[in-house]
Amino acid sequence: MADSVQQAGEDLLERDVWRLRSRGCWEDAAALLAPRAEREAEVAVRRVGLLVERCMFTAQGWERAEEALRAAEALASDDKQRGLAACERGQLAYASTVLGVRDRADEARAALGRAAALLVPGAPGRALLDYRRGLVAEHVSEHPEAAEAAYRRAHTGALAQKDALLCSFTWRHLAGLAVRSGELAEARHGFAESLRIREELGYLIGMAPALVSLAEVHQDPEEAARLRQEARRLFRSLGEVPTWLAPQLAD
Repeated sequence: MADSVQQAGEDLLERDVWRLRSRGCWEDAAALLAPRAEREAEVAVRRVGLLVERCMFTAQGWERAEEALRAAEALASDDKQRGLAACERGQLAYASTVLGVRDRADEARAALGRAAALLVPGAPGRALLDYRRGLVAEHVSEHPEAAEAAYRRAHTGALAQKDALLCSFTWRHLAGLAVRSGELAEARHGFAESLRIREELGYLIGMAPALVSLAEVHQDPEEAARLRQEARRLFRSLGEVPTWLAPQLAD
């Protein structure tokens, strides 16, 4: 009975964290995890992930994320936990670099490389790591071939682990590479799949970018305009987040 009650409580916590995260309430979601994050390394890393995502979407909260990351690193006691924490450090450094806050490209590469040495293929967190290494390869190192290979590894891992949200991100970035290669039919398919998954999951904070990406490659101008209008509506209703989308939705 006690185990059942505990599991029910954990399920409720997961739902509440997801509900807040999906609406861009990262601080509130992180606060729900804070009590356990003080003593459980993997929960501490999950909390860091929420705060790092906030940085990526809003370009704010860097000190809070860094503080939480140092706490998670201090709690880590085995290779898996150290690898997961290193993956978050790499993502935080990547976000700082691509958003023009501070160039931390070397730190991002080093942290993700350390995570790769600690997280074996197939381990929990490895697919996310592969995806993030793809981001660095594409947007920092300007190496699209390496990025595509990393995204495909991440996509395969996400499918195996039934991580639908990660699949949405890998579809999106593989589609972006398809645009660069002039493969517009492939790009439309990838962007449409990414959008479909986000709609099914209720990942509202990620809907506007998905809508804009699909609009940019859509063959029907009227449908493209509709997608943009829906993206603009969502963007405004969620406090104009992600901030980096604003130039694409300017009237």
